[in-house]
Amino acid sequence: MKTFIGIDLGTTNSAICSYDGSETRIWKSPEQNDVTPSVIYIDRRGNKYVGKRAYDSAPHSPDNAAMLFKRLMGTSTPIELPAVGITMSPEECSAEVLKTLFGYLPEEIRNSPDTGTVITVPAAFNQMQKDATMQAASMAGIGKVALMQEPVAAVMSVMRARNADGMFLIYDLGGGTLDIAVAESISGRVNLLAHGGIAMCGGRDFDRVLVDNIVHPWLIENFDLPEDFTVNPTFNSLTRLAIWATERAKFELSAREDAVISLSETEARVRDLNGKEIYLDIPLQRDIYDKLIAERVSESIDAARETLLKAGITPHDLERIVFVGGPTNYKPLRDRVAFELGIPGSTDVNPMTAVAEGASLFAESIDWRSQSRSRKNTRGQISSGGGLDLTFIYEARTPDVKAKIAVQLAGQVASGSEFQIDSIDTGWTSGRLPLKHGATIDVTLTKSGDNTFKVFVFNSVGGPVALEQDKIIITRTAATVDAIPASHAICVEALDKLGGRPIADCLVKAGDHLPVKGKRLYKAGESLKAGATGSLNFILWEGDIEDPIKDNRPIGALKITGSDFDDGVIPAGADLECDYEIRDSGHIIIEVSVPCIGGMFNSAGKNFYSRPVISG
Repeated sequence: MKTFIGIDLGTTNSAICSYDGSETRIWKSPEQNDVTPSVIYIDRRGNKYVGKRAYDSAPHSPDNAAMLFKRLMGTSTPIELPAVGITMSPEECSAEVLKTLFGYLPEEIRNSPDTGTVITVPAAFNQMQKDATMQAASMAGIGKVALMQEPVAAVMSVMRARNADGMFLIYDLGGGTLDIAVAESISGRVNLLAHGGIAMCGGRDFDRVLVDNIVHPWLIENFDLPEDFTVNPTFNSLTRLAIWATERAKFELSAREDAVISLSETEARVRDLNGKEIYLDIPLQRDIYDKLIAERVSESIDAARETLLKAGITPHDLERIVFVGGPTNYKPLRDRVAFELGIPGSTDVNPMTAVAEGASLFAESIDWRSQSRSRKNTRGQISSGGGLDLTFIYEARTPDVKAKIAVQLAGQVASGSEFQIDSIDTGWTSGRLPLKHGATIDVTLTKSGDNTFKVFVFNSVGGPVALEQDKIIITRTAATVDAIPASHAICVEALDKLGGRPIADCLVKAGDHLPVKGKRLYKAGESLKAGATGSLNFILWEGDIEDPIKDNRPIGALKITGSDFDDGVIPAGADLECDYEIRDSGHIIIEVSVPCIGGMFNSAGKNFYSRPVISG
């Protein structure tokens, strides 16, 4: 049986879900939690822990721990664990989390060649961050992998929970990132009209506001500490423990009106400058917390309004807000967002696991046999073969409970010929129907996943006609996402004329529907001889600044060097035919044909992205 995996690789917590075509299943951690903290801890003996144990150990020995590394994906920032003399890249850290999550699955699923895995990334992730996530998956030893934007995964989960027509807004507030998406559902087919958000806004920022405004002042007032104790290495563990204790109290506020930020002397194991044992015992009420996070919540509401503006709609057009992400477990936050936007709130999905569940559902829609990880065809057909030129056309994938099968017949058949369609799953039969071109029949899809039907054809005297293909499989999906908007514009740097100035040639604009394929014709800006040291560079930029193009974010370059071809010369002005594909996730594939030398060059295996590599 094929199994589809979805992984929500989060800033603070991660989750993994499987989908067998019918049911989803969240795979729990050894502590039987739905989510696993995205934390790594290495003790002085070199033992490595990932998850809850690492999360609990990290505050006591912060120099042994790595956390919040998702925010550094795609950068050259090293993750230092000075207590054990180890330096890791953000990708290596993420790989440890992915490896741990994947290890929750049974061995037969992990090792199956049919298993495909979708890992989610924030919509705001740029190309370097996406590439870093793919590298982390490779380091983790996960085989078939595709990326998907978190809002798309959330939409899939929402549609599975309530497959209703209308427009809705996804408010996905995680530990580190806010993603906003506006979606429209019509008969189970979903279009993402727009998305937005804030790259650095999440539960961790709320924790920091509490620590800075409540915990630090309380510590200064009650203990003899240096003014700079928050950056003083001597009190490094105290700072981490304060955040840990604050997060515990914040969780309590989700269920109660008040809580206590508490840390015993035994837990803290830190003394002030006078040798006094430090502890925390700070009452925290909801109204104080609400005031402290009010500015960040206002920023999130503004981001939602901007996204609505991009979609060209008003709050009156929306039927509900769906809340996703751990911080949205806090009801006062949900109430304020819903009130200020004037849109009813909804808790249709589990905010902690919705993204992982949606990713597993989306994984089922991917054709894992294709290199491009494109989506499966929504149309199918079988042909009779032999002397009968007969084809049955059908909807291969649909969120509806009914699907249509149509007869396509070339030439003539004897009068009285008939066909019949039976359900292998239920025993239902259409009975014998006249075989004629254009005949259609609606079949009922009784279950989620694959529904199998068998086709029979009878000649004019009622005898069976042998068919080379007689099975029709129609998949009833949770939902079908038709339109996924690009989160960034992607441009190629080109010259306005031979020897001229560089300009931006836009392959896709922010908001354009993905996936997209296209072809562009460029001219070589200079000549390149086989074996020469020079190169022709296809430089890609992310952003929509036309002039100067270098004000955009660099993605990297596809380089054609003299060592890439054996004979001939690419003269200045030669045609360079560029085929490009930008996938659902925003990932870019480029292939360049050079007719004058009969050469073809592509981004696979090339040093395409400009993300630096960390050594250490």
